[in-house]
Amino acid sequence: MARDLVDEMLSRDLPLALVASAEAKMVWHQEMDESWNEALARWREHPHFTDYGIGEMTAPIASGSYPTRGMAVVPCSMASVASLAHGMANNLLLRAADVCLKERRRLVIVPRETPLHAVHLENMTTLARMGVVTLPPHPPFYLKPQTLSDVVGYMVGRILVALGVDDELEDRYRYSGPGV
Repeated sequence: MARDLVDEMLSRDLPLALVASAEAKMVWHQEMDESWNEALARWREHPHFTDYGIGEMTAPIASGSYPTRGMAVVPCSMASVASLAHGMANNLLLRAADVCLKERRRLVIVPRETPLHAVHLENMTTLARMGVVTLPPHPPFYLKPQTLSDVVGYMVGRILVALGVDDELEDRYRYSGPGV
């Protein structure tokens, strides 16, 4: 889903700054058919793309004076959820998200874990009270998705709407009521 989100944002010529943890790269390696380095090389060709290392705490996105529309953490581990809920920002990913919170900018998380236990739910509730939008990657069964790509496309659309990039979902991802 992260790859599709980056691809979609860059196809719209939206400025994008990317930070990936070592764990995110490990998951990418296990789940994706394109290597991390291939994706990164492809994205770096786009004039609106910038990437930062997880330890680059002096990156512009670590400062509230750097203007951003918001941030999406895709996927978001429960460790990151807990850190954000309790104000711990010891890497650039968490610091940039913390900046969104303190500056009242949009922050969207797509949690990776399932099932969830009480502490996970409490941390996500804390974030929700702070204005964070939580978008679990649930299939939109009412739209009768035919492929995993349909589900990913729906989620990318929901993330873009939550970030304020789109006013509404594309027609193909919008529920129009029961068929007759």
